[in-house]
Amino acid sequence: MAADKEPVSHDKPAMLPSVHITDLPFTMSNWHKQIEWVNVIFVIGIQLCGFIAAYYTPLQAKTLIWALFYYFLTGLGITAGYHRLWSHTSYSASPPLQLFLALVGGGAIQGSIRWWSRNHRAHHRYTDTLKDPYSVQKGILYSHMGWLIYKQNPKKIGRVDISDLNDDRLVVWQHKNFVFVALFMAFTFPMMVAGLGWGDWAGGLIYAGIIRLFVVQQATFCVNSLAHWLGDQPFDDRNSPRDHVITALVTLGEGYHNFHHEFPSDYRNAIEWHQYDPTKWCIALWKTVGLASNLQRFPGNEIEKGRVQQLQKKIDEQRGRLDWGIPLEDLPLIEWDDYVERCKDGHALAAVAGVIHDVSNFVKEHPGGKALISSAIGKDATAIFNGGVYDHSNAAHNLLSTMRVGVLRGGVEVEIYKRRNAQSGGKGLPMMKSIY
Repeated sequence: MAADKEPVSHDKPAMLPSVHITDLPFTMSNWHKQIEWVNVIFVIGIQLCGFIAAYYTPLQAKTLIWALFYYFLTGLGITAGYHRLWSHTSYSASPPLQLFLALVGGGAIQGSIRWWSRNHRAHHRYTDTLKDPYSVQKGILYSHMGWLIYKQNPKKIGRVDISDLNDDRLVVWQHKNFVFVALFMAFTFPMMVAGLGWGDWAGGLIYAGIIRLFVVQQATFCVNSLAHWLGDQPFDDRNSPRDHVITALVTLGEGYHNFHHEFPSDYRNAIEWHQYDPTKWCIALWKTVGLASNLQRFPGNEIEKGRVQQLQKKIDEQRGRLDWGIPLEDLPLIEWDDYVERCKDGHALAAVAGVIHDVSNFVKEHPGGKALISSAIGKDATAIFNGGVYDHSNAAHNLLSTMRVGVLRGGVEVEIYKRRNAQSGGKGLPMMKSIY
């Protein structure tokens, strides 16, 4: 009889959880693994070679004009296409316009529509958190380019819904063929236009291709960095987005970022006629010629609500830094007889509208003279102060509020005392026999 054999286990060995490179310390031995080398090539390496080649390549006037025009087109592919059309669906575009924007947007080499929009939606949903793929909280340089140069753990980027993009055949086509689209539209196409048009093949590649690419990329990156650092916050200051004309100038109108983060579904970034937003103007023009429709505008009433609320918040902050005197509810309650008695003892007190004020330090400074203010001491000076002798200014009312030391019982109805009396079961408040 054969000897018994050890049972053979068919269980697979336990798999150790893989650790993403970004979860490891940045060291001299693994730094090269922490870098997205493909991105480094397309946002630094190629551009550096282009600037070196430009030193040896004359710039023709026609090529300069073409480079500037193509910069605008590829920038528009990002701002009007990737951003406002696909990321935020702030308007609808006809198929020819969608194809145009998908192609010229690819010429900016900032990833496919699907990849770009997925990151941007996460940026809006998780602004200024660790789930924000280019959070400015990690530093302005990181939000500008660092997030592209250093690898990111995709599991740590906030989750968003991109089912609409996955169902868009043009978006899926561009995503699958992005390498071809990007290389052709970024380098081959601008070179062919300059080469076939006026014989400047090298200039077309270097100036309209490579250097133009550098400018449009850096301009777009400013939306992630500069627009979260420079400018005002007229609609909300709970997060970092800001409005500034400089950022708008370099980003084809994307610089009114505080407005955009508050009202992302609006096809506009700039809502005032004088604000620079060529992307908005192009979308409006496309609507006029029938290429765009369903332009989304957030209700003006709600926009103004946000503006007024932010103004009120700033006013409240400024108000909180000023001395408005002791609140009425914190003042002692004084009987009339006690008030008069204290004045007979030499205290310079004056009652106005049921509130007792200590004017001893102001008697000599009173613009109306010492005699007039002295005549109000120990009396009800409400009529004198409010027009009986002189109708005092708002500044005088504000100054008087800093001098109050008590509330005259029976001289004015103070709501806080009514509430406190009700809460105490009708027992009232303890009497204050002296205000000192």
